[in-house]
Amino acid sequence: MPLLARMLTAPLMVEVRRGAVARLGELLADGRVATSGRVAVVVGPGQGDHIVALIKPTLGDAEVFRLPGGRMDDAVALGADLRKGAYEAVVAVGGGKTIDATKYAASLAGIPMVAVATALSHDGICSPVSTLEHEGGFASLGVPMPLAMVVDLDLVRTAPQHLVRAGVGDAISNLSAVEDWWLASREVGEQVDGLAVALARTAAEALLHRTDSVESDEFLAVLAEALIMSGMSMVVAGSSRPASGGDHEIMHAVNQLFPGTAGHGELAGVGAAFCFHLRSDPRLDPVVACLRRHGLPVTPDDLGLTAEQFTAAVLAAPETRPGRYTILEHLSLDESEVRERVEAYVGAVGR
Repeated sequence: MPLLARMLTAPLMVEVRRGAVARLGELLADGRVATSGRVAVVVGPGQGDHIVALIKPTLGDAEVFRLPGGRMDDAVALGADLRKGAYEAVVAVGGGKTIDATKYAASLAGIPMVAVATALSHDGICSPVSTLEHEGGFASLGVPMPLAMVVDLDLVRTAPQHLVRAGVGDAISNLSAVEDWWLASREVGEQVDGLAVALARTAAEALLHRTDSVESDEFLAVLAEALIMSGMSMVVAGSSRPASGGDHEIMHAVNQLFPGTAGHGELAGVGAAFCFHLRSDPRLDPVVACLRRHGLPVTPDDLGLTAEQFTAAVLAAPETRPGRYTILEHLSLDESEVRERVEAYVGAVGR
């Protein structure tokens, strides 16, 4: 009998530890990612010279590029710069915006990309998707996943805590996204990938009931691993389906209608909680408890939005992902019905 299996794309190396950046050159050489030292290093606007100082001794003559932002035009310009050099790899050091922009730039330049996360705000650090801002809003673009993934817990600890805590919201939202995927399977015959579901759900469950928080190295390591696993679930699925459902539709709608309201993971967490409310799912309580335990927003008011604004976002949410079937498309509520559900949600979870 033939042995049937599928080959899965995965990072050549995953390193989650303190002081990982100081060993970056050694790690890349050991993993055969870069052996000649011809490497481009990209740092975001929030990264100081001390980050560059940590990296340079380990990577020899690496050329440093400073990325001004996470917009589409920033990524395209970086891609053009990378094409001019004979680089073995490009190393992105920063948070989600820097890593997303560099992933896209590396895909344009046709060179492998290594992600060095200094914040754990969402699962884009190891996903095959780049979310970039442009004149019309935000675009989610398919790209190769990072060839290697490094998380330096020392650098993560220097990031603003709200950015690190936001990653919890993004990972927890997988529970809602998975429910939406199964709903689409039942209602419209969409095929569900069981392995992708297992990875996405395991990532969320690893955090849901933990009582420690970002002050703990153990928690940070689990959070990093959960976000990496969530990114891997998208690689397995070939789309963002296992980690993006109605929760992320709401997130994208808020970003479009009320830009600057909150971060990716914070909005995904609120979106997930609201979708669990729409399903009358008993897991709403542990999800809300987890968000509150980590100081994350739960209600529209926590986000600085009125009930009317959040209602508008929920109504606009399905338009952000045409063709994706979630609890929002399934219920197809009108404006008065959404407003009623929003008020009921606030009444159920508000303090």
